[in-house]
Amino acid sequence: MQDEIINKVATSSLVVFDLEDYYKAGVRTQIDISQWLIEGFLLKEKDFREALKNHDWSQYQNHYVAINCSTDAILPAWASILVASYVAPFSKKVVLGNLSDLEISIYESELSSIDFSQYKDKPVILKGCSKKPVPESAYILAIQKLQENAKSIMYGEACSAVPIYKSKK
Repeated sequence: MQDEIINKVATSSLVVFDLEDYYKAGVRTQIDISQWLIEGFLLKEKDFREALKNHDWSQYQNHYVAINCSTDAILPAWASILVASYVAPFSKKVVLGNLSDLEISIYESELSSIDFSQYKDKPVILKGCSKKPVPESAYILAIQKLQENAKSIMYGEACSAVPIYKSKK
């Protein structure tokens, strides 16, 4: 007679919080301001404004957009704001920074809309492995939100989770 194999993880009260579930699908695009600068460094206002006016902004329709400058050009603050004013009507979201900064901003928006009270007094596993690009800072934000509610938090997978937090109640 064989003993039945019981999946203790499946029958436990553990709740998995998977940041990959909050990944927003969509094209991520980085717009480099240096393409409109003389030799990538010098902003001549009239030429800059003309180049922006003539650029095809519709190509960014429904994109998540990061605006940055890949050179060490010293730019007035209005330069990136002006670029944002052109791309914003077409894009889903615009940030100043690189694609990593963009991903962080998207996750910050997503996590701020979650009602974390659903994790009240529950043991939670903050799932660690993902196939989608989840920035490390999203885990930091998630742990702060979960910690306000969860009974305990572990990081990783149920079979090899690392304890992170246990409430003192």
